Amino acid sequence: MIEIKNLHKSFGSLEVIKGIDLHIDEHEIVSIVGKSGAGKTTLLQLIGTLYQPDSGSIEIAGRDVLRLSRRELSKFRNEHLGFIFQFHQLLPEFTALENVMIPGMIARRSHKELENEARRLLDFMGLAHREHHKPAELSGGEAQRVAVARALINHPDVVLADEPSGSLDTQNKQELHQLFFRLREETGQTFVIVTHDEELARQTDRRIVMTDGRLDNGVAGNDAALVDSEEAGFNSEKGEKDSEKAEKTIE
Repeated sequence: MIEIKNLHKSFGSLEVIKGIDLHIDEHEIVSIVGKSGAGKTTLLQLIGTLYQPDSGSIEIAGRDVLRLSRRELSKFRNEHLGFIFQFHQLLPEFTALENVMIPGMIARRSHKELENEARRLLDFMGLAHREHHKPAELSGGEAQRVAVARALINHPDVVLADEPSGSLDTQNKQELHQLFFRLREETGQTFVIVTHDEELARQTDRRIVMTDGRLDNGVAGNDAALVDSEEAGFNSEKGEKDSEKAEKTIE
């Protein structure tokens, strides 16, 4: 499903991604873990076509995304990729139903078809009774489930999640983690999840450890010791800014 070869990315003089090779299978749920600053979010955004690498190649669902024009890339992103952020990034002036519909509206899908699909997804998420509520009227867990529904509305091949449970309490974290595996079984998506959550990382099919812009192949399996959670504490302010920037790019 995803094939990455010799990927490099720098910001100014700082090299953040240093020659990464990575293969992710169709329907696989993969977690990417590592200390803050290891390059996890940058790698996720490169896979999501939100950044362009300096060199290397990225193939998703058989398409060389780096050869696509800007317009083709926007269309590919909208149709084949779903995004979930730590801070759900719902638009405050729209209802839950309308927020879920937005990617489909960008794709110019039939309004009636789209509305029915959005309602079906909200029902699947246990939120049918909240479809007319705006984000400020939703709990944190409810808002994040709306964000998951939004990511799924166009039936993407790959769902990319950046610290999706980082702002949730324990119960809502567990429910969200279970939802990912339920979705994989029922809708067949591939999930790539950047996380510092040890419980979630242990549950995924494969745990990939990043260290200083590289994949640490010596500890890439689920049986390896996880990164110390305190050292790997997520910088919420930075994460929120990165998520906001990525959301603007998607729009």
